Amino acid sequence: MKVLVVGGSGYLGKRIVKASLLEGHQTYVVQRPEIGLDIEKLQLLLSFKRQGAVLVPASFSDFHSLVDAVKRVDVVISAMSGVHFRSHNLLLQLKLVEAIQVAGNIKRFLPSEYGIDPARMKDALEPGRETFDQKMTVRKAIEEANIPFTYVSANCFAGYFAGSLSEMHTLVPPTHQVTLYGDGNVKAVYVDEDDIATYVVKAATDPRTMNKTVYIRPPHNILSQREMVEKWEALSGKVLEKKSISAQDFLARMKDLDLGQRAGLGHFYHIFFDGCMTNFEVREDEEASKLYPEVNYTRMDDYLKIYL
Repeated sequence: MKVLVVGGSGYLGKRIVKASLLEGHQTYVVQRPEIGLDIEKLQLLLSFKRQGAVLVPASFSDFHSLVDAVKRVDVVISAMSGVHFRSHNLLLQLKLVEAIQVAGNIKRFLPSEYGIDPARMKDALEPGRETFDQKMTVRKAIEEANIPFTYVSANCFAGYFAGSLSEMHTLVPPTHQVTLYGDGNVKAVYVDEDDIATYVVKAATDPRTMNKTVYIRPPHNILSQREMVEKWEALSGKVLEKKSISAQDFLARMKDLDLGQRAGLGHFYHIFFDGCMTNFEVREDEEASKLYPEVNYTRMDDYLKIYL
């Protein structure tokens, strides 16, 4: 298949490009002139080119360039940023949807989702709800244009949620004390970002996933925050002091935070107090590790070893 990755220099996008190349797809990556003097992004794109990817000049400010890029491929995978503390560009995808509709040749489109399933978050807290609402706006445009799609819900990115033991203000394990959300026993789902990219690429070309949502919910990685802490304690040989924060006290923190932090806090609330990732059933034909058992996904016991 010919696969175009939009946002291929980003946090998840670069992994999707690598996974597409490893699957043997003819892989195209949008090269946007807006990167300007960002040498690290340019060098990353050139490294893809050395590995066999084709760089395609295109810009959201030049609609015809988007159409031309789309016409070269069979599948489009978007990995545009949708988090408030980085950049929040989800609605730019509406131009991409329009370009796909005009091109008329795309066999599958995967919009940038990859976190919590937005269809289940109609009552999410503001301002974090904006992310889910915008993803649903993009979904509506896709479906109204009759574009074949696959949506992917990948749950907690391990880089942000696992190494930190799900503490909000760090990316590495705490050294002395950890704060548990409530009793710490609400289940979440932790997934290595490289595995997410592998599952995304496999789902993008799988006829079984046409016009469906695929959930990445590998059974060994369905864990509570408390279980993650226990895994780290077993690996490190250190017992952390544990404090608990109630839902009420957790939400009370929101008033002192900036927009991006408030959005993140709301998402943490829904994950670790509401259990929004695991409070519903997923059929085997919707779950990535069951659809693709050949993928030897990373268990969190192994993932945490890098922090020792």
